[in-house]
Amino acid sequence: QVQLVESGGGLMQAGDSLRLSCVASGRTFSDYTLGWFRQAPGKEREFVARINWSGGITSYADSVKGRFAISRDNAKNTVWLQMNSLKPGDTAVYYCAAKPRDVVAGPYEYWGQGTQVTVSS
Repeated sequence: QVQLVESGGGLMQAGDSLRLSCVASGRTFSDYTLGWFRQAPGKEREFVARINWSGGITSYADSVKGRFAISRDNAKNTVWLQMNSLKPGDTAVYYCAAKPRDVVAGPYEYWGQGTQVTVSS
């Protein structure tokens, strides 16, 4: 059982930077793969970034490569999403998610409530 709480969203302008945070509680934090997803109005939820249990392996959606960076600190039970060069297309509700680190291809089991990011031009 893991509880996830996102924060850091807000109203931004194109080109701005923003860092989202997700704090977890429950099971040992390092036992989980963590991901960031987002859902824009009228669209399905999409993958943004993923980080493995140790932080040594990351993966990003093509749409955010070179602009976003995911990181984690297991001692703080926290995962961040650093977003640079924001675009209006980044506007969405951003969710953090977790799954046990030994689940290679299975779905993410735990989800946060989401935090709204709005980027204006």
